[in-house]
Amino acid sequence: MAVPYPQIVLFGDSLFQGAADINGGFSLQAALQSQCIRRFDIVNRGFSGYNTSQALKALPRIFAPPNPGGPKIEYLFILFGANDACVELPTNHQHVPQASFKANLRSIMAHPSIAAHKPKIFLVTPPPLDEIRITELDLAAGHPAATRQAKISASYSETVRQVAAELPDVTLVDLWEAVMDTAVAKTPGFEQKPGGPLLGDPESGVRGYLKHLLPDGLHLNAESYRIFYDLVRPHLGSEWAGTREEDRVGYVLPDWRVAPWLEDP
Repeated sequence: MAVPYPQIVLFGDSLFQGAADINGGFSLQAALQSQCIRRFDIVNRGFSGYNTSQALKALPRIFAPPNPGGPKIEYLFILFGANDACVELPTNHQHVPQASFKANLRSIMAHPSIAAHKPKIFLVTPPPLDEIRITELDLAAGHPAATRQAKISASYSETVRQVAAELPDVTLVDLWEAVMDTAVAKTPGFEQKPGGPLLGDPESGVRGYLKHLLPDGLHLNAESYRIFYDLVRPHLGSEWAGTREEDRVGYVLPDWRVAPWLEDP
């Protein structure tokens, strides 16, 4: 029987689907696979456009409970909210009310097909939004207004923080904070004041370095995926942390030098 590799699953919307892209010379998915090669399989289950209601309905088609010959999900990263946070418009139907969004996140994590794996779960906040850029693109695409707003999107990221804080076995990965902190630090003359307007918010009128990190106002590029990777990397590899690479700790199949059943007869 083939030996199944344990899995690290990226479950979310286009922000995880795009983790496979190599545009700009960096791929989050490839970086994670390189870090965990021969120990875990990185499985991308990112679905562009999905909100949490759609993800919850599709979940039984995406995940199966563990079985003796199949892989087990050891780590599960969940990233939704960018679409749930859409404003209600005649031309866009992705919006999920915030209370329902919170309930959906809990239901996804508690779903029997996931719970049976007993994975270590990480909740990821959606990144900031450059509403100034989003407005330009949405109006050009025929929407009567911006499909997303910076303040609303930030409030959905706060909901993710709340859910993670309420569940002791869930770890928060604050992508919103990391991307915004980087953008503010690289925007000369801009000072983010508590409760003040954000970069990318029409109220501030300043896109700043967000225009480099979120080229279309919403999706990550290579630089911002590197920021994401720097957040995730420390959470993986405890199984072989502190060991020498040549010891091959955690390999599913052993090194060729120490596997007697690989020797020539």
